[in-house]
Amino acid sequence: MADANRLYSSSFLSSWYPLLTPVENYQKEAGIYKKLLLHHDPKVKSILEMGCGAGHNAYYLKNTFSMTLTDLSLEMLSLSKKLNPECEHLQGDMRTLNLDRTFDAVFIHDAISYLTTSEDLLQTFKTAYRHCNPGGCSLLIPDYFQDTFVPGTVHGGTDSNGKGMRYLEWTHTPATHENIIIKDFAYLLKDESGKVTVEYDRHKLGLFSRSTWLSMLKEVGFHTEIITVPYEEEGIDSLLIVYAKK
Repeated sequence: MADANRLYSSSFLSSWYPLLTPVENYQKEAGIYKKLLLHHDPKVKSILEMGCGAGHNAYYLKNTFSMTLTDLSLEMLSLSKKLNPECEHLQGDMRTLNLDRTFDAVFIHDAISYLTTSEDLLQTFKTAYRHCNPGGCSLLIPDYFQDTFVPGTVHGGTDSNGKGMRYLEWTHTPATHENIIIKDFAYLLKDESGKVTVEYDRHKLGLFSRSTWLSMLKEVGFHTEIITVPYEEEGIDSLLIVYAKK
């Protein structure tokens, strides 16, 4: 579909991203990730975040860690640079990135959910392993596992500086493909004059079993553990976190 993932590829829609998911919403979640990273090694300092998006997690992690932020989307990197000007930003695909250096930890938030084939997933795990220091870890945050996925609908949005955004997100699976999730978005956008327009966006995500994740991470060389963390503020029962040690 030609209009897929417009939120990350359209300069117009990406400019509304801070109203879709404000940085303030990430404070508690980022605090959980900070604790997990330091639990592995209290001396963790350098972190490579792949798929950093608009940099909302980095905003709360950068005061503790030295963050290198990468993303495939130039639009998202532009937003992150404004929010985190002190961090290093690089464009790159998490499947093929090679910075020729290593870090204490590699962090991938929900951007990893946009990998739709097992080959892409395996290549990303290899990228994470390649960029980890000996004894380092990777913290991976998939949106869903096949074992626990439930279709659903959510809505939200905020106002700021005379503008407002509201969205409806419908998450479902196509009947023809068990390893794919579809997220259909309807955006209501109100500009400073009060004019409201409607935009449609479709996102395609991958859906894999826990056993697939664990076997691939083991194949790459990681020792893995899946952690369930209560986090009801996001309207979900838990965050499913894969914590992988090199």
